[in-house]
Amino acid sequence: MKVVILAGGKGTRLGPITKDMPKAMVDIGGKPIIWHIMKYFSEYDFNEFIIALGHNKEYFKKSFLAVKEDLAHKQDWVIELVDTGESTQTGGRIKRLESILGQETFMLAWCDGLSDINLSELLSFHNQNKKLVTNAAVHPPSRFGHLILDGNHVTKFLEKPILTDKWVNGGFFIVETAALDYIENDETQWEKEPLQKLAEDNQLVAYRHRTFWQCMDTMYDKQVLENLWNSGYAPWKIWS
Repeated sequence: MKVVILAGGKGTRLGPITKDMPKAMVDIGGKPIIWHIMKYFSEYDFNEFIIALGHNKEYFKKSFLAVKEDLAHKQDWVIELVDTGESTQTGGRIKRLESILGQETFMLAWCDGLSDINLSELLSFHNQNKKLVTNAAVHPPSRFGHLILDGNHVTKFLEKPILTDKWVNGGFFIVETAALDYIENDETQWEKEPLQKLAEDNQLVAYRHRTFWQCMDTMYDKQVLENLWNSGYAPWKIWS
């Protein structure tokens, strides 16, 4: 099964670090985040990758050579880099891959988060539900500390707790190619009209993932991932 990784975004919320560097090449523990993502998929024997490029694609191609060399021992890997346009939106990037994907079911991942999601269970869930799209739903970490109050007295302070009463898009999908018909053009954002219409048509299901997930939207998020990696406790590191 092919794995599509969207690596064309600008990552503006990461500040100056992504002025010249694609977000996919921002490093965690000395390795770009896309390296971590590909290593994770490979541990579940998903080794055929289509990487959708856009912003700073030439920088990506040049820098990615080192990633490929580092993964050279994986002789069964197939990697295809595809230019999907400088300013194309997420849905448009997926749509531009239609001729490559053919009629095959494929996995889809954002290049801005890491998780310990069981990809085999995700695929099994998708096959059981027989819908066009399965989305891994996750609990988001709070952006702010929480105060527990008794009147005006603070009884407890929780530093950025996980919001277990909320579910958000975790950036991992399994997609049937018929879902690409819901994408209109380059300006279409996958997270908006396509997913909304798929939900209305009862063609979108959520796989509830309850353990580790962490996005990399900001420098704070990057530091959280760095700290986990450096501590030796990185839940997504399932390879030896």
